[in-house]
Amino acid sequence: MMFAPVSEVFCSVQGEGPYVGYRQAFVRFTGCNLNCDYCDTPVETTEYCRFEEVPGSGVFRNMENPISNAGIKELVGSFTGLHSISLTGGEPLLYAEFISSLHTDIPLYLESNMTLPHMAKKVKDCVSYVSGDVKLLPHQLLEDPELHLDRTIECFRILKTTKDRDCFCKIVVTKDTPADDIEAVVNTISGYISCLILQPVTQKDMQPDPGCLLGLQDLFPNDVDVRIIPQTHRMWGCL
Repeated sequence: MMFAPVSEVFCSVQGEGPYVGYRQAFVRFTGCNLNCDYCDTPVETTEYCRFEEVPGSGVFRNMENPISNAGIKELVGSFTGLHSISLTGGEPLLYAEFISSLHTDIPLYLESNMTLPHMAKKVKDCVSYVSGDVKLLPHQLLEDPELHLDRTIECFRILKTTKDRDCFCKIVVTKDTPADDIEAVVNTISGYISCLILQPVTQKDMQPDPGCLLGLQDLFPNDVDVRIIPQTHRMWGCL
């Protein structure tokens, strides 16, 4: 039996990317290897794992943390009508061995910052969906920007779209995100992904204007399926 620190388990719908609206069980791991300036998700390890037994109720009960792989399977198994299990965080690839031990009949949907290729290799045969972020962070937030980019590209290569797995790229866009950086990295990984999602950042003072987003979409007129999709779950008060 294996254990991992998980902050919460609940049932809701996917609010980002091409699978918006699909019903999922969410398993939110704690801890992250990056420090994004726009991140709005707590990543600290919590004393308990919160479990919302009745979807949408807002009523949680505390579970022992860290939680076992058998415990996760039991919790998500109580939900019905699931499209997949979203493994989110934090950064779930920190717990790649735990993920590979889940052995569930429900497809696994990995939400990753795509910077841990050695961990990506451990889960590549057990995840059916990959929501892969490209983190275009200011260089002062990275120890080695070139290595960061190399690791990102390698993760997409390892977890690329196949007949058994859909891998798409999501880029959170701020008003200061350089178009040249987006164009360069997407051209490098375009052969590995099914589509590119441009997601405007949530914080109002950092949001790009519509013209900026449409200009970014125009960078790839024929080669890449580019969609502009904000965080829809915030629009209707969903977790």
